[in-house]
Amino acid sequence: MLELLGSMVCVSLLLGQAHAQGPQRISALWITCNSPQLTHVVLNWTTTHPGPSQAELIWPDGTRKIFLRTGQRRLHQVRLPLARPWSGVYRYRVRTAEAQSPWHQLRLAPRGALCVAVVANWHQRPSLVALMKDEPHVLMTAGDNVPNLYTLCGAGRTKCVKPYEQLVLHYPELFSRVVFMPVLGNHDKQIRPRGRRFPPQPVYDIAAEAFCRFFPLPDKQRWWHLDVPEFGVRFAALDLHHVQDQGTTWQSCSAYDPSSAQFRWYASMVRQPRPPVLITLYNARNATVRHLAGGAWGKLLGENTLCVSGFGHFGERAQVGQVTYYNTSLRGTGDRYPDPHSRRLVSQDNYLLLTFRRTSEKVSVLVELKNLRGQVLDARQHEVPLKETSNK
Repeated sequence: MLELLGSMVCVSLLLGQAHAQGPQRISALWITCNSPQLTHVVLNWTTTHPGPSQAELIWPDGTRKIFLRTGQRRLHQVRLPLARPWSGVYRYRVRTAEAQSPWHQLRLAPRGALCVAVVANWHQRPSLVALMKDEPHVLMTAGDNVPNLYTLCGAGRTKCVKPYEQLVLHYPELFSRVVFMPVLGNHDKQIRPRGRRFPPQPVYDIAAEAFCRFFPLPDKQRWWHLDVPEFGVRFAALDLHHVQDQGTTWQSCSAYDPSSAQFRWYASMVRQPRPPVLITLYNARNATVRHLAGGAWGKLLGENTLCVSGFGHFGERAQVGQVTYYNTSLRGTGDRYPDPHSRRLVSQDNYLLLTFRRTSEKVSVLVELKNLRGQVLDARQHEVPLKETSNK
């Protein structure tokens, strides 16, 4: 009898504590992919209180699947298989305890075209209504997704994800409908103010613990690749930014010398059998990256169809040999650092929209540099024959 009374008291205390905390609520919700092909998606969400994770997915043919993760957590991540990569419309919802999201729609590559938007320098949270009207299937970035980590988290904290949660909360419709594949910039790792001189403690978390915790991505997460064989393209993301600060307390990016893990990984991505179109994203100045490691990086970038950076507050298209280099920035009205081979330079807030189509003979990539009203500032069509091999 005493044991029963004790159990009842414990339950009452727990219920009283939960009531005092308020009802469970789902806060941020976003979609990523941690596979080198889109065979799976990861549904991510945060809740006000810890609890178990449940995700429900309806395939295009009506098949309904429920996935559960036991245990208590506020950051929820559930990996779901897709019926067919890059095909069809999926519906999903998530649940933790009594809190349940509405049904959301995930639309993957209808009408034979794949649309990928790329943004960078996301500090000011501008309106992305025009980008949403383009209905991208994937949203990628070229770095600097948040202003810093220390303002919301406190100095020196490397695992705090509040800035990323706030980003997702600002664009609920976008993040609940589009697969998000971000790339690192220095601000994504900044755990302390930079200052004018090298401080005694590191300013950046080189390992990007918060970013990697919040965004399940392929490979090493700091650098990753995503193949879309249905549209003949491989995307590769690098951890390159503030490359001049290596070896100091201002160092932000991973090592990039020819013996480094990042360089060896990227060389493998370039040289191994792959789709004919290669697109690489990073956050350092294009001209600078081409000259890193005595030009070794430039040789690898020379295997690309195009490269995208989010360095600086401007929009740009440059041409070096057969490779087109783009720069994009949601804040596009700051200082400009033109590429020596610049062909188009604009000072407007901007983003990139890449539209892929594939025939039996070639892959066509239309790249549009657009302002935030949706107006096209620059457009170029890239066509790559399917008979081309990965090592040109």
